[in-house]
Parts: sequence; structure tokens; C-alpha cells
Amino acid sequence: MYRRQIEQIKKDIEKKMVFIVGPRQVGKTWLAKEIGKEYETTYLNYDDIVDRKIMKEREWSIDTELLILDELHKMPKWKNFLKGLYDTKNEKLKILVIGSARLDVFRQSGDSLAGRFFVHHLLPFSPSELADTEYEKDIERFINRGGFPEPFLTEEENDAKRWRNQYIDGLIREDILDFEKIHDFKAIKLVFELLRRQIGSTISYTSIARDVGISPTTVKKYIQIFEALYIVFRITPYSNNIARSLLKEPKIFFFDTGLVIGDSGSRFENLIALGLLKDVLAQNDYLGKRKQLKYLRTKDGKEVDFAIIDDGKIEKIIEAKNANKNIDKNLKYFANTYSLNAVQVVNKLEKEKTQNGIQLVRADNFLKKLYL
Repeated sequence: MYRRQIEQIKKDIEKKMVFIVGPRQVGKTWLAKEIGKEYETTYLNYDDIVDRKIMKEREWSIDTELLILDELHKMPKWKNFLKGLYDTKNEKLKILVIGSARLDVFRQSGDSLAGRFFVHHLLPFSPSELADTEYEKDIERFINRGGFPEPFLTEEENDAKRWRNQYIDGLIREDILDFEKIHDFKAIKLVFELLRRQIGSTISYTSIARDVGISPTTVKKYIQIFEALYIVFRITPYSNNIARSLLKEPKIFFFDTGLVIGDSGSRFENLIALGLLKDVLAQNDYLGKRKQLKYLRTKDGKEVDFAIIDDGKIEKIIEAKNANKNIDKNLKYFANTYSLNAVQVVNKLEKEKTQNGIQLVRADNFLKKLYL
């Protein structure tokens, strides 16, 4: 299926190197090869021993117009390699780098690539990306299948479940162990399983450590690995100008909503979190914004699920409810106390309305209007 970012990526590779980053099996390689159909293209994957040799010795065809480098971050000193390649390449050569690990994990190693690349985050399908298709209003499909292309598009529910089982196995046994030498395989898998059951709740490293039998420092390290590989993303509380706000305790959400174990409310909250993150990253990537996704919470327990931060200031606060048609009291408190733009997004809602300045909106209408 066509991905909306493809046109912007085509424009950007004419100007600089382009990095396409995101979870495994989200469609990065497919997207890169689709773009490659318009050029004399060489595709090289660092996981392939033959391709690896070609990369290291720069033995690709001199007629190459687009060079696609997959999983390059696994190469020692890959940033130095790219810097040298970019600075000495001929004018016609365009470079597209794809991978399933976050670039900012590596910013402290090697020479700087500043000013030489654009980043594009490719995330799972969203109602916004699939607007004007048969799927734009099918919120239950997004909740149950997740937005990864293969399980989302398959006709058979059982095929989606089989894909997810293989996906989990690949994440744990291949990606994580490839990324970092883990001595306690059982422990990291248990942390992963516990996180699947704690969507929407603040995460206590100490509590998880006690359950698993490892140190809080190790729990934090494991979660950082999950983040680096686009398995989970972390949302931290916003503190500026919010009285008595907590400064710790993040919430963890999954890039694959189908991985969430819990009631429909937890899975729905994960879907909204992912939609908002995709919106924020897209606006940062393509509009040059400085947005962040946070949540609000005070020490006495008043909490709102999400806050969109633009250049350090709250732009909007959002509460996600699977079925509750009444305005949440905490959303009302923050909106009135701090004069904030507030929205309550409800999955199962018959009629939208605005009450005391707070919008009550259907999830499908809210999600399809996001940037991407």
C-alpha cells in the first residue's frame, strides 16, 4: 500500500542523505525499493555477508544513482563511513539509509553528520495516513491488529496472530541480542511481558526489578534497548508551569498496539498515544516544528493522558476514553486552572459536542485529522 511520506523523501534525497528509521517490518525496505525504481539503484544490506564486503570496499557500480544502505548502523564506526562517503561522492549519487534502530542512540560516537541528512520516521499505519480508504473509520481493526502492514492488511485474523508471534520471537531473539549482549535472556523477556500489561500506568523501575529479580538500573537499561529498537516509546510528564508536577515515572507504550495485553481501554489508549506520536514526529520532520508528546500529573494524583508541547509550551491536552461520554474531571481541572485547549477522544461515541470549552470527539474523526 502507498505510504504518504514517499513524495517528501523523493524531494529530500535530491538535497542530502536521507535516513528512514522505524520499527522492524513496518515497510522501510519496501518504501526504499519503491523509490529506487526511479533510479539506477544499488541496494546493500549489512546483514548480508556479500553486501557487507561491497559496502566496506565501496565496490558498487559506478553507474549507481541511488545507493540504499540497509542496517548500516551495525557497521563499526558507521558514522565515519557515511561522512567520508557523503563528503567525497560524485554529484549524481544519492544516499538512502534505512534501519530499525534510533539514530540518536549513536550521536555520541564517531564524527558528526550534522547538516548532511534528513530523518524520516516511518511508523505503522494510522487512520490519518489511510484517510479516504476503507480503513479510515475502522478503529477496532487498528486496536486489534495494530498498524503494521502485514497483520493489518491480511484477510485472516489467525494470520495476523501468527505474524505477531513470529514478530515477538524475532524482536527478542534477533534484534535485541544483535543490538546488545544480554546475559539474562529470561529476565529481559520477562520485563518485555510485564510492560505489555502496564499500558497507561506510570512505570516503576523498582517495582519491575523486584518482580523480575534484577536491579532497577538493569530494568532501565532493558527499556532503553526496547526504545532504541522502536519496540516501545516513553512518555514523560510535563513540568513547566504546572504546580506540583512529578518529574519522574514515565509511561510506556508500544509501536505495535497489537502487542498490548489488557482491556479495550488500554489498547485504545495505546492507539491514541501512537497516533499522537506519529503526528508530532511528522510535524518535526516535515514542518521543522519542535513538538513533544508528554502527559500531565500532579503529586496529589490529578492526571491527563497526553499533552502536546510546542516549543516548550502546552498546545493541547488530550484524554482518551474507550466509552465514557462524560468529560473527565481531571481534564476539566487542568483546562480550567491553566486555560488550556482540551479534547476528550472517545472510541464509542454517538454525538460530538463542546462542553465548557472542552471538545468531546469521536476517535475516528480525531485521528484522521492528525498530520500523518
